[in-house]
Amino acid sequence: MWWFQQGLSVLPVALVVWSAASFVFSYITAIVLHHVDPLVPYISDTGTIPPERCLFGIMLNISTFLGMATMYVRYKQVYALNPEKSKILKLNKIGLTLGLMSCFGLCIIANFQKCILYYIHVAGACLTFGVGAIYMLVQTVLSYLMQPEVHSKDIFWIRLTVLLWCCSSIVSMFVSSVVLYSGLYGTNLVQKLHWDPQENGYTAHIVSTVSEWSLAFSFLSFFLTYIRDFQKISLRAVVSLHGQTLYNAPQSFVTDEQTLLVAGSI
Repeated sequence: MWWFQQGLSVLPVALVVWSAASFVFSYITAIVLHHVDPLVPYISDTGTIPPERCLFGIMLNISTFLGMATMYVRYKQVYALNPEKSKILKLNKIGLTLGLMSCFGLCIIANFQKCILYYIHVAGACLTFGVGAIYMLVQTVLSYLMQPEVHSKDIFWIRLTVLLWCCSSIVSMFVSSVVLYSGLYGTNLVQKLHWDPQENGYTAHIVSTVSEWSLAFSFLSFFLTYIRDFQKISLRAVVSLHGQTLYNAPQSFVTDEQTLLVAGSI
């Protein structure tokens, strides 16, 4: 059995590989069609013009569902490992909420392009990476609280390092973007897809784009730390038949269902 076939480790692997492929494929397509400059364009710029826009959108939508599944499985794992620790359980619920918000932001990025609906696109980016960074912080804190019984110190330090990488990329991108779009280098730069190295603002543009790529891959790298944890999780479906027909439920099943409803279990 290969390492990615153990447990549910294929889930974070699929999330990282598929998301990275969505960036790379749309980038290659945009370069081949001369829609953007080869030297480090914004990720969003590589998904602005058809046909790469279509590819970018559909692949990131799939990444959204993979991200939601990965975060939910992580939530269930932490819950199962710490059934009586209220502090960890509370942080775990907060982490799941933040993670789902981050995934929703990714869906916004996929479907609202930068050059068409800029402010909505930026709002999606803030949800994805801003709220996503807080999700990473919560998971790092959980890793700290669960050591050494559940997690080793190594995994905590690895996640902390990736978190710091992500935060530094956010700061770098924010500062360079504020400088770039401050109006010192012209207006309507949002629509600009081609840059001349001799232009004013080119340095700020490159710093901003490099920071964006760094941010995206730091965010994806965090989920690689889930692989070892997910190798210890299995998923199965149990089917219980209450009769040989789907038309009429047996009386015993109806009685059991009514009992659950009275007890407040459903």
